[in-house]
Amino acid sequence: MTTSVDPTSGPQTSGIEQHRSSLDTAAARNLATTTKTPPQMQGISSRWLLRILPWTQVDGGTYRVNRRLTHTLGDGRVEFVTQGAEVRVIPQELREMAPLRSFDDNPTLEALADRFVQRDFAPGDVLAERGTPTDQVILIAHGKLERLGTGKYGDETVVAVLADGDAAGEAALLMPDAEWEHTVRAVTRGTALTLSRAEYEEVLGRSEALREHVENFRTALVPAQNKHGEAAIELAAGHVGEPELPGTFVDYERAPREYELSVAQTVLKIHSRVADLYNDPMNQLDQQLRLTVEALRERQEHEMVNNREFGLLHNADLKQRIHTRSGPPTPDDLDELISRRRKTQFLLAHPRTIAAIGREWNARGIYPANTEIDGTPVRAWRGIPLLPCNKIPVNPDQTSSIIAMRVGEENQGVVGLHQTGIPDEYRPGLSVRFMGINEQAVIKYLVSAYYSAAVLVPDALGVLEDVEIGH
Repeated sequence: MTTSVDPTSGPQTSGIEQHRSSLDTAAARNLATTTKTPPQMQGISSRWLLRILPWTQVDGGTYRVNRRLTHTLGDGRVEFVTQGAEVRVIPQELREMAPLRSFDDNPTLEALADRFVQRDFAPGDVLAERGTPTDQVILIAHGKLERLGTGKYGDETVVAVLADGDAAGEAALLMPDAEWEHTVRAVTRGTALTLSRAEYEEVLGRSEALREHVENFRTALVPAQNKHGEAAIELAAGHVGEPELPGTFVDYERAPREYELSVAQTVLKIHSRVADLYNDPMNQLDQQLRLTVEALRERQEHEMVNNREFGLLHNADLKQRIHTRSGPPTPDDLDELISRRRKTQFLLAHPRTIAAIGREWNARGIYPANTEIDGTPVRAWRGIPLLPCNKIPVNPDQTSSIIAMRVGEENQGVVGLHQTGIPDEYRPGLSVRFMGINEQAVIKYLVSAYYSAAVLVPDALGVLEDVEIGH
C-alpha cells in the first residue's frame, strides 16, 4: 500500500533538518545579550499625599500637639447596630448627645435606648416642623436630611445637612416647652430612631441620677469661649479714658495629644546564589530593594489615609465633616468644603471621584483651568489642586470621600511625621538592616519605614463624606 503526499500541503519535515543558508534567531540568542528593562510593577501610584505633605523630624519617636484649651459640649455622632432590617442605638452612644455627655448610668442609658422607635422615611418627608413643640429626639441611622430655615426675605434656606449618626431635637431632653428652630426634611430615603418626650419623661421620673445630671447640665456655667470652642482671651478695645483693663491668660489643654511614629516592615529574602551569580547587567539586591520600598511606600500612604489612630479620614474633626447636598460632588459641595478653613491648599479624591466631579462640571458647562505642581499639570478647583489618591476607599454603595487640607507647621496645618538619621538608613525614615544568612543560604534584610501624620488644629483638615460616584 502506498501513500501519496500532496506537494501543496506545506513544507515536509523528515529526520534530517532542512538545509539553512543562515543562522536562525533561536541559536543566535545564545550568543547575544537581550535589551531588557528593570523589573516593572503595576502597584506604583502617584502617591501625591506623601509628596505634598511637609515632613517634620520627630527625634524622640513621639510628636506632641499643644493646643489652647477647648470646651467640648458633646458634638459627636451616634452609632447603631442592625439585625436584619431592625436598627438599634448602642446605649453608651447616647452620651454623644450634649445633654447626656459623661452620663455613666448604664441601666438608664439602656432604658432610654429601648424606647427609641424605628421610623423609615422617604424623600420629601418632614420629620419636624419649625415652630412646633420639640416633642421628640431624632437619631439618623441612615440617609440624608436637610435642616431648613427662613431667609431674610421669607425664602427657604438650607441651614445644615444631617446624615448618618447625627441627632436633632436634643432640646427635648432639657426643656418641656422647647420648639423646633428649623424644619427637618428628608432628602433621600433612610431610617431614623425617635424618642418621644413622654417616653423620656417616664425614664426621667424613675432615675434620680438622670434628673440630677440633666439639671446640672442645664444650670452649668459655661466658660466664655470663642466660636471654635477655645477658652476666650479677655480683651478691651475702643475704650477711652482710664477704664480698668481685663486681666487674662491663655489656657492650654491639660492632656495634649501625642502621635507615636508608626511602622511598616517586611523581611526581604534573597538566595546567596542569586545575589552572587546573577548581577549582570542589573544588581539583583538593588532591584529587589527598589520594588520592596515601593510597596512599603504604597502601604505607608494607605495607612496615613485609613489608619484609625492617625489616618486622615478618621482624624477629621466632626465639625469639619460635611455631606453633599444631593449626592454627586457638585461645585457647590466643593465650595462649602473649601470654605470651612482658611487657605485650603489641596483636595484629594479617588480617581473615580475626580471623574464624577468632572461629570458635574461638564453638566454645568464649567471648565476650570488646570494648575501645576512640580511641573505636572493637575486639575484644580478655585485654583486649588485636585489630586488623585487611590487609597481613599470607594464603598460598596459607590460612595467615597474628598479630603481638603491646609499643610505645614507654619500654617497650623497637617504635617507628616518621620525620623531621619536612623541606623542603616536607606531613604529618609526608611532603613534596610542586614539580618544574616540562614542554613539555606538565604540572605535576609529587615526593611522598615517609620511615619505618622498629625493635624495641628481641627480646621486644617476637612472631609466631604458620602459622595455618590455611581451616577
